[in-house]
Amino acid sequence: MHPESPGITDFPADDSGRRSSTALGRAVVADALRHVDPAAASAAENETDWRRGYLRHFRALVESGLADGGAAGFDIAEAGLASLHARMRYRRPDGEFTLPQALMAAPDRPLETVRVDGTGTPERELVLPYRGEQLRGDALLRQLDTWVAAGVIEESCATAVAEVAGSPDWLDLSDQTLVAFGAGAEMGPVRSVLGWGGTVVAVDLPRPDLWSRVAETAAAGAGRLIAPTSGETPGVDLLKDLPAAAQWLQGLDGRLVLGNYVYAPGATYPRLAAALDALTVHLRHHRPDTALAFLATPTDVFAVPAGAVAEARARFAGRSQAAKLGTLVSAGRLLEPNYTIDGEPGINDSLVPQQGPNYALAKRIHRWRATLARRDGTVSFAVAPPSRTRSVVNNRLLAAAYAGAHVFGVEIFEPATSSKLMAALLVHQIRKPRSAAQAPWTDEAIAAAHGGLWRIGYHLRTALPLAAVRGLVVPGS
Repeated sequence: MHPESPGITDFPADDSGRRSSTALGRAVVADALRHVDPAAASAAENETDWRRGYLRHFRALVESGLADGGAAGFDIAEAGLASLHARMRYRRPDGEFTLPQALMAAPDRPLETVRVDGTGTPERELVLPYRGEQLRGDALLRQLDTWVAAGVIEESCATAVAEVAGSPDWLDLSDQTLVAFGAGAEMGPVRSVLGWGGTVVAVDLPRPDLWSRVAETAAAGAGRLIAPTSGETPGVDLLKDLPAAAQWLQGLDGRLVLGNYVYAPGATYPRLAAALDALTVHLRHHRPDTALAFLATPTDVFAVPAGAVAEARARFAGRSQAAKLGTLVSAGRLLEPNYTIDGEPGINDSLVPQQGPNYALAKRIHRWRATLARRDGTVSFAVAPPSRTRSVVNNRLLAAAYAGAHVFGVEIFEPATSSKLMAALLVHQIRKPRSAAQAPWTDEAIAAAHGGLWRIGYHLRTALPLAAVRGLVVPGS
């Protein structure tokens, strides 16, 4: 490849030259299922309405992964990522290349480094902001117990956070370097890590407003922030400057923790997820001690433990007469049970159609990489609670549903609370790494803070419309 030609990560072109996120998603899901469940693969491959029909195929990725005692999940992850990397392209004026090929090329221009040093004193106590209070010590432990009792987080999540609270020396992350992809994300741990005195490598788009916020956070913290730059504003576009980002990151000192907190709307999200996954593989090849960190969305499909199934079924059995009437009148479209049978694992299907197949694919790419990387390295992976982030608030229907979700036992978190809670879990999983389990689903279920979605009585998609109505009628209720 010509080193001075600009490039961009893109979907593969079909015979007509069209580049389609739908075609990619359908093909990758089918390839992921092909060896483990040929019938499910064929169903995905022949889906004619991917925009609305993707839901059942993403559920099949989890259900089929439970074969062979759950070990089939590894096969699905491997096949899905292999298909993704075989298909995605890095497009330049002199040709099209695979992402691994692009990462081997010399960048058109190397990136420089900027640094911001904090002026604060390192925090040496875990403090969680929650509803106008700063929870620490016994107050924090009581809140964790309250969330567990309400079914908002799993007990393993409370145990992990309590262990971090009881081990304040773990917050000293001077022996780690967090690379925060999506450094400006509301849910990311950048503010927490800088507050604890750690080093953060901030990777995000070169936007002045974004970097103004990030730099202000760094200056107020107690750590050190470094960032790539090629102009007046720090930042790098991973879709375009993938080779330059790889070269710059390879030159950093210390043990890297690659934290994936990126988000982009629409079809840009899977393109970005693919680029970042290729970059992750590249860096781990050259730096095998590199750790990974991911936040999973609760609005996805997960295999969940028997305790969650039993609690949800008990709640459904104790529902009101009005709820029973609602199910009857709606001909089963509203207030259906979260789980229809007992057993382990249960399948929690909390996919939200409004988020779409591109969002689902990007998030599944993250999960697949976490599954495979855990077999030979350190991975922090946790299901994060539903939160009032900017992307949610900007979607009128989702914002309304979140406003009314408490009626069904779901707690929606403020981003500041979610961010600190997830940062504590990151610390726990870096300080106390666990090896891969026999079944990937058991790893994904550990320390989940799903906001209650796994333990409410109703299937989310059959309760969401009523939650949205409540939120529209009584805003902020």
